[in-house]
Amino acid sequence: MSTLAWQKSSYCAEGNSCLNLAVAPDRTIRLRESEDPDITLTTTPARLGTFIRAAKAGAFDHLAP
Repeated sequence: MSTLAWQKSSYCAEGNSCLNLAVAPDRTIRLRESEDPDITLTTTPARLGTFIRAAKAGAFDHLAP
């Protein structure tokens, strides 16, 4: 397995609990949290784009505490 080039979110301050993103050789998107990097989520660019647009539109606001 190749080593992925992880990028840290620009919204992450110095410290933990940062979102990391990488593009795998098969062009899927990998997401992980810096506090637990052994757990990764895999998605496609299209699905990630759909999720981001929905979040920006407030589709998940009802989930916030």
